[in-house]
Amino acid sequence: MSRIDEGIRYTESHEWVKKNGDEYTMGITDHAQHEMGEIVMVELPAQGAQAVRGEALGAIEAVKTAEDFYAPLDGKVVKVNGELDGNPGLVNEDPYGEGWLAVIKGADPAQYDELLSPDQYRALAGE
Repeated sequence: MSRIDEGIRYTESHEWVKKNGDEYTMGITDHAQHEMGEIVMVELPAQGAQAVRGEALGAIEAVKTAEDFYAPLDGKVVKVNGELDGNPGLVNEDPYGEGWLAVIKGADPAQYDELLSPDQYRALAGE
């Protein structure tokens, strides 16, 4: 069974989002990294890139698959996790911590409230 952290929000496309003021740290969920298997490469967005909710922001490549990850809300990418360049497996090891992907400065705080609660995500992921 995958870990689902309380106190953060989720998307239907298996990203998680943690709010810190007007900045939102995001990554892929434990469920998503389990489904993908061993992650071998992460393609991050450029710092300063525009994030548009629901649009591809980057990609994750695993041994058996490659998937885009999507912006959970509108805003601007203000930080990316450069540690993943040399160690993409951090996403497998610690998806809610050291394996984060990007930080977005949000344009509309109401979009965060529209994301899935832990219980809603648990139901979606069949956990």
